[in-house]
Amino acid sequence: MIDQTSGWKVKRYWGLFLVVCSAFGLARAADIPSRVQLEDVEGNAALGWVRAQNARTTADLQSDMRYKRFYNEVLKVEQSPQRLALPEQIDGSIYNFWQDAEHPRGIWRVSKPAAFNSGAPEWTTIFDVDRLALIDHADWVFQGAECLEPHAERCLIALSISGEDANTLREFDLRRHRFVPGGFLLPHSKQTAVWVDRESLLVARAWDDLPDSLTKSGYPYIVRLVRRGAPLNQAIEVARGSVDDMSVAPITLRDESGRRLLLIERSKDFFTVTYSRFDPVSAAVTPLALPSRIGFLGYFGGRLVLRLDQDWQAGSAHFQRGSIVAVDPSQPEKAVQTIFVPNSHESTGDIDIGKGGVLAVVYENVQPRLSVFTPHDGKWSEHKVKLPANTSATIVSASVDDRTAYVESQGYIRAPALMSVDTKSFKTRPVSHTPDLFRAADLVTEQYWTHSTDGTAIPYFVVHRRNWHLDGRNPVLFTAYGGFDLSYLPTYYPDLGKTWFERGGVYVVGNIRGGGEFGPAWHEAGMKSGRQRAYDDFASIGRDLFARKITDAAHLAIRGRSNGGLLMGVEFTQHPEMWKAVVIGVPLLDMLNFEHMAAGASWAAEYGRTSVPEERSFLERISPLQALKPDTRYPMPFIFTSTKDDRVGPVHARLFAAKLEAYGKPFYYYEDTEGGHAGTVNAREIAHERALEAVYLTRAVMDKPAH
Repeated sequence: MIDQTSGWKVKRYWGLFLVVCSAFGLARAADIPSRVQLEDVEGNAALGWVRAQNARTTADLQSDMRYKRFYNEVLKVEQSPQRLALPEQIDGSIYNFWQDAEHPRGIWRVSKPAAFNSGAPEWTTIFDVDRLALIDHADWVFQGAECLEPHAERCLIALSISGEDANTLREFDLRRHRFVPGGFLLPHSKQTAVWVDRESLLVARAWDDLPDSLTKSGYPYIVRLVRRGAPLNQAIEVARGSVDDMSVAPITLRDESGRRLLLIERSKDFFTVTYSRFDPVSAAVTPLALPSRIGFLGYFGGRLVLRLDQDWQAGSAHFQRGSIVAVDPSQPEKAVQTIFVPNSHESTGDIDIGKGGVLAVVYENVQPRLSVFTPHDGKWSEHKVKLPANTSATIVSASVDDRTAYVESQGYIRAPALMSVDTKSFKTRPVSHTPDLFRAADLVTEQYWTHSTDGTAIPYFVVHRRNWHLDGRNPVLFTAYGGFDLSYLPTYYPDLGKTWFERGGVYVVGNIRGGGEFGPAWHEAGMKSGRQRAYDDFASIGRDLFARKITDAAHLAIRGRSNGGLLMGVEFTQHPEMWKAVVIGVPLLDMLNFEHMAAGASWAAEYGRTSVPEERSFLERISPLQALKPDTRYPMPFIFTSTKDDRVGPVHARLFAAKLEAYGKPFYYYEDTEGGHAGTVNAREIAHERALEAVYLTRAVMDKPAH
């Protein structure tokens, strides 16, 4: 096995591998960069290979007459002025970040609430990213703002280069609409900063005077108090984790009465977290006796609001995982208040805090409702708001200063709609909606169920035409995620609408284990060496599509990104006969070495560690890179990634494609030189990549085979 910790072994074994391939006439070692070269993300050899692959892929797919039409259709819907303007409530006003043809990088703008709620907002631009990029000659991408509340006169605007996770933080005057001369400036780093007061910040970042101030996952673990005008290397350290943590970061919470909590969040791994309270007067840090697995943390009525991702014994009381509870931060294990306890078919999605109470989107059998929980004498009541079937909902904005919250609802064929919710009267009213961006009148969404190999019932959604024929030959695009407690929920994708639905394609989404569709237990069933369950769930849905005569292997394409890209890699290698096309996006694929690649160490709690024999044994069995075989017939995949992805990184995709190349297997490979882990950062780049995919999928499962 390749040992990532030993550089000379990597060179030796990868080199020998290519020599062996060359001996069998599969490829010449000189044609393919070595592993070490491909791991040099910005190296000349790697980028030369990337350019060659990009040129080959785009020359073929863009030569298709349909590419230009797909590109124009996707660009039009991505830049549609009729898209929802999603609100962010700051200091009594409505803010929104907006991108369109005139502002491809985007503008940050503000409207008065009354105008926004009328459906006709009157926007004032306060920050133009395109203008700044032109002035600075930099590829700036807006990543949001951290504002000093309740009177948000000052904000820290986060700007990344080409969409990386790392960013630059610059102080912005929200009243004068300009950067503060001589204000706070935190240079490029993976970093988090929150306001202590107008003159100081709590900051976690890579500190120049401490060369080893990032964890093995590539995130900060040292928090300092930064004073206005003082050099960063003179900042006072207030908290420190270790290089073996995932990250350490400051956070700030404020309740409806104006009480503030400054906390230090220490993430031991992706799921295990401890919290300490920071006193801005004494600079003392005091640990809080909270459970170590928390899915949400908020502040209401002087109490911390938690979603428990583990069972919790607080004194003599037991609290079920998945529950929402409220605790006194000064004595968390005493007088715990129960807000919500889900049943075995329920889970919570978005949770947020408004002036009137706690809001949560609750899913029962992956069907949504909005719940508003309000307290009275230590007891909490649930007020339910019905939502349309086969949709999802997101709490777009809620504020402890305002009884109005905003919720977005959407489905695969239901365009996004925004409504306001009064958290005291529980009344809702429509605010705005997106008109249909593709033809959906003849489409329906259905929820089906099948059983996995171990007998577990697995739900999945199918979007199809009303008058479809169950002849086993429908072109199907099938996707899932299955990881990190994240639910894969109905979402309106206008690009798919134009390039897939309108052309008769069927869309299938699996709610496989590893996700959060049925709470923490559903996630835990697909973690570490139990992850094969998620892969079996996916394949079982595929077989159910065959059994129902929805499609067959000649008309079935699958697609996934990130952890979903890993899923695609596993299905590609475990069941190559089941799929005609496989889209593998910004993926993890080398699971024997992922802990040492980009931010991979941060996901060991999800995937397992190679240092643990049982977990390594499982990773050896499923790792797509190592599972590729020269004598196996695979479908031709479309692999895409981003050079600027500093989370998963492009190396996984590069190694996988290079091994396919060495084996003489056909594939498409496209690496965007910008975009970070999102893959793309503006509408034109999105349109280009989606159009390439659309041509690939059309050729594979929609076009009649040539005779």
